[in-house]
Amino acid sequence: MDEKNKDLETQAKEPASGASPEKLPESQSYTRSEPNGDAAVHNPETASTKDIPVEAVHSAEGVTPEGEPFATATKEEAEASSTHAFFDEAASEPARPATQASGNNGTVPPVPPTRAGGGNLNGNNGGGGEPPKKDGKKKTIWGAFLAGILGVLIGALIVLGFSWGALHDDNNNDATSTTSNTGTTKKVTVENTTGTTQALEKVQDAVVSVLNYQAGTSIATGDTTEDEASSGSGVVYKKNNGKAYVVTNNHVVEGANKLEVTFSSGKKAEAKLVGTDKWNDLAVLEISDKYVTKVAEFGNSDAVKVGEIAIAIGSPLGTEFAGSVTQGIVSGVNRTVPVDTNGDGTEDWEAEVIQTDAAINPGNSGGALVNIEGQVIGINSMKISTENVEGIGFAIPSNTVVPIIDQLEKNGEVERPSLGVTLRDVDTIPEVQQQQVLKLPSGVDYGAMVQQVVAGSAADKAGLKEYDVIVEMNGKKVTNSMTLRQILYANDVKIGDKMEVKYYREGKKETTTVTLTAASSTNQ
Repeated sequence: MDEKNKDLETQAKEPASGASPEKLPESQSYTRSEPNGDAAVHNPETASTKDIPVEAVHSAEGVTPEGEPFATATKEEAEASSTHAFFDEAASEPARPATQASGNNGTVPPVPPTRAGGGNLNGNNGGGGEPPKKDGKKKTIWGAFLAGILGVLIGALIVLGFSWGALHDDNNNDATSTTSNTGTTKKVTVENTTGTTQALEKVQDAVVSVLNYQAGTSIATGDTTEDEASSGSGVVYKKNNGKAYVVTNNHVVEGANKLEVTFSSGKKAEAKLVGTDKWNDLAVLEISDKYVTKVAEFGNSDAVKVGEIAIAIGSPLGTEFAGSVTQGIVSGVNRTVPVDTNGDGTEDWEAEVIQTDAAINPGNSGGALVNIEGQVIGINSMKISTENVEGIGFAIPSNTVVPIIDQLEKNGEVERPSLGVTLRDVDTIPEVQQQQVLKLPSGVDYGAMVQQVVAGSAADKAGLKEYDVIVEMNGKKVTNSMTLRQILYANDVKIGDKMEVKYYREGKKETTTVTLTAASSTNQ
């Protein structure tokens, strides 16, 4: 027999402390040990120990189980002797756990009067229907009462301590409880405030959806229609005199007949195109400030560090998912990404961008890249989208955005310095022509060749001519037309500046000085 079954059998044979014998099954019995000496007066049986049914325990004292008086005493004497013996035994016996044997052939000892019983089964006060101990009854009851009160107070203090800690928990848990007949159930509401949620509170409502409507023709009627051609995102960055201004990408608004802005509340407003800059892929829209509730704040993109949190907000895949938030980190700064600005399949510009692994999808273009302070550190613009690439997105740095949108808002365009030429990359020219036509020396297989000079331009005034190959500007190497634009359109270069230009003509290296002029529509 295993230990578990053995314990169960033992418990089945021994009544629990304080339990009434009537609650035991009728099939059970207990064994009373054979008395010796004077004790024989209480038991006329001198034979071997006999099993007595449970019901016999409650037969009248001084009477045998068969209903006959004890042989050596009157019923009254036997009654008195038996009762006194019970109290003497109860007073002398120490309290033992109910599961332990008394040492008297398995007889269960009397239950101590201070232990609570299982209810008043026999009409007596006390546990299990057993008589209470006369001596010290009041002291014992008062001791138990005081101990109970002390236990309740200690328990209450512990509960209050845990409750106080819960109220001041970092997660701001707010618990409410409801009580029913079956007990107390708790309904917990968690207010989980983090740095990300706090940042979003500052800027999320300033991010809008931008809808691009273009002219179309109805198949049914042949009438001209305005259909939604594409959508993107934008950021409200200024509010003044009943108007608000939104920055977005140039490619979001390109070719639009009508533009519309949708706010996070679902309200819509018609937008007016103020100006665009194709080189940095930026555009500014003007709207009514009627539904504007938040204006975004720009941060310092030069202070951005690799590894810090970056949050992208926008409308991926259209207005159905407007206001979507994705989080990642700043994966890289001062990145340069070649782009094709005119759609001819040739990369003609290098965008300076912030790299992030926050998810950026179609429709996120023009939305905000936000730091943990809720400041806009970039305008989401593009991503690398191939099967073997995951999580490489780019945003135009805020320090590049701010001066450009200021110009667009004021002038409708960005006035940049210009040479007044059109260019072709030397590395696209066959080697034979490099040597025979351009007559470049050995080892010079780079630079930007002048294809055409605009009359009266800065280049014309400086003496530059067709087939000249520019290899250096402002002390920086020019490898192709893209690097020339980067030098020319740098933030520290202004209209009217003088710039030294080195070039090859007929195989000879020469130098000239160009005074930069303004041009809004020339390539360089």
